[in-house]
Amino acid sequence: MFQRFSRHTLRASALFALLPLELAMADTAPAAGSTLTLGTVNLATVNVSGSASGPLATSSVLSSVDILGGDLIEKMPVAYSWELFRRTPGVTLTEFNQGTTSGKISFRGFNGEGEVNAVKVLIDGIPSNSNDGNMPFMDMIFPLDIDHIEVVRGTSDPRYGLNNIAGNVNINTRLGGDYTKARVRVGNYNTQELQLAKGIETSNWTQNYFFAYQKSDGYRDHADADKFSLGGKWFYTPDDGSYRVGLIARHYEAEAQEPGYLTEQNAHDHPRMTNAYNDSDQGTRRMNQLSLHLDTDLTEQLAWGAKTYVNTFDDRRWTQYWRTTAQQERDAYETQYGAITTLTWRPVVRWLNDFALEGGLDVQKQDNQSERYRTVERVRQAQTRDQQFDFDTYGGYVQAVIQPVESLKIIPAYRVDRVAGDFTNRMTGQHYDINDYGLIKQPKISVVYSPWQQASLYANWGRTFQVATGSAAYKVPPNNDDLAPSLNDGWETGIKFASAQWIDGRVAYWQQQASGEFSRRLNDPTGASDNVGKTRRWGYDAQVNLHPDTRTDVWLAYSWQYSKILEPGGTYPDSKGREIDHVPHHLYSAGANYQLSKKLQLSAWMNGQSNYYLEKNNTQGTYGAYVLMNLGASYRVSDSVSVDVQLKNVANRYYEYVWYDPDGAVAALHSPGDGRALYTGVTFDF
Repeated sequence: MFQRFSRHTLRASALFALLPLELAMADTAPAAGSTLTLGTVNLATVNVSGSASGPLATSSVLSSVDILGGDLIEKMPVAYSWELFRRTPGVTLTEFNQGTTSGKISFRGFNGEGEVNAVKVLIDGIPSNSNDGNMPFMDMIFPLDIDHIEVVRGTSDPRYGLNNIAGNVNINTRLGGDYTKARVRVGNYNTQELQLAKGIETSNWTQNYFFAYQKSDGYRDHADADKFSLGGKWFYTPDDGSYRVGLIARHYEAEAQEPGYLTEQNAHDHPRMTNAYNDSDQGTRRMNQLSLHLDTDLTEQLAWGAKTYVNTFDDRRWTQYWRTTAQQERDAYETQYGAITTLTWRPVVRWLNDFALEGGLDVQKQDNQSERYRTVERVRQAQTRDQQFDFDTYGGYVQAVIQPVESLKIIPAYRVDRVAGDFTNRMTGQHYDINDYGLIKQPKISVVYSPWQQASLYANWGRTFQVATGSAAYKVPPNNDDLAPSLNDGWETGIKFASAQWIDGRVAYWQQQASGEFSRRLNDPTGASDNVGKTRRWGYDAQVNLHPDTRTDVWLAYSWQYSKILEPGGTYPDSKGREIDHVPHHLYSAGANYQLSKKLQLSAWMNGQSNYYLEKNNTQGTYGAYVLMNLGASYRVSDSVSVDVQLKNVANRYYEYVWYDPDGAVAALHSPGDGRALYTGVTFDF
């Protein structure tokens, strides 16, 4: 292990050596830490805290951390918020394009198939994954309501346990301020969208309101979608600023048709078609989120924060994957509730440059119901699943920020989680206990060294975990013995530089290894999981942001990632040495904004990826490569009105999502992506 670490460290060091010498010589602001900020971020809002002494910031997580400002996001022409992550380096987008099951994000060599959901999603600090680890709650948030997004890749963040396998994403919405913002957007495929955002701030109270409505006929036939979202935030701070208490409430509804999957020939020859047997496929989704927040200074050196929340998820979907299989009705009903608390102590230690100690506790409880039916034209014929299961996690962590001298920061951390719950098969009346995973212990440590003002060298090691989801998390026969959790050990080393006003970036090498990976069976009527076995993922990331003059911004990002099954489990005995499915080796993106005049800004950007295998034995070929080019222009009519035009997929390039169905079609199933599309938007800012 030491030799492998040394070899990869030397490789990374060689990459760092290629950086121009003048980058380390320029006179500019410090580059301490490992966080890159993209766009404009109001630093006062990065922590939802009542004071500067609140919880440790995400920027203290010494890993690949990116913070995206709302100015980059609010005008992006997207149908779902997961599409906003095209702007984030190292993120893979999986585009199902099947109605309410539209797509998702993943990173660090994990795919977005839904088999292993490795990204913890939070909205304003509230856990927002469904039981299987998917991220439907992200659909509730629209671009105009977002203040900034924090993306943490790696295993060194101790704040979260469940679903935090490869990292986490926190979507922070607007809080406070006096503003009235509105955005109207129209475009191809009969796209119509309205977003309204209102902020009211007085001496003690802040109120924020948001409403969005969007409809579209979709690129493909039988792809109509109709959805709306509304929310409100009310926060109170007394005159002395000693605490802040608030309430956040959101509601979302969507109804969308599903165009289904095509054969390879039909997908390429007729990408906009749908199959006759998909004419009644559709989905409806309703979600709610309610949370209470409290942040207070107990003393000058001690801050306490607490959140409690309730999420509800009501999802119904009718889908038929292949002409010889039956249509299914899939119903999921989830009620999630929990609490999170942190205590942060910042004493003055005379023999240290800086010191902070933070501890946190959280409980996440789920009451879940999963039903499936065999249907014809959405009429039930027979029930194939009726499950009720409680799934609860209890976790706690402690971490310290130790800075013996100004140029060196050390962050040791330790997290422990425990899982509880029970399962009932309501079709048979049988009850089953959850696997006793025991205490899941996760040590972590991070170090950053900033010998120059212009650059920081950082490294981290940490452990995260995965447990099975759905019925696979319980001792349902033939599984009669307690399973062990899959332990995911990862490390990263890199350099973050900000060597001049016109350039900043980060280069990193990373690796993660899982002891015994679980893979959810997506089409299994019981909801079981497969044992993939021992796996390893590794790769390089490189990011550069350039600001050559006051008019121009340029960004470039490239990630190389690789995955391998080291020792297969019993499900895939022939997969040793094979790659994990749906993991492209190369991810790349680039773009530029140019302020042609005081009122007119031009932009261009591209995203791309390489091919991936469809299944774990790597025998069904490779698919999925694409390069998409986009153009945009924004014109400020007045101080309060701007008009923008955005052309997506300029070259009308064919691209697709492809998966292999071993149980139905026994063939590759294809879902074409959108063709060229023009969108026009008007934004009002009062």
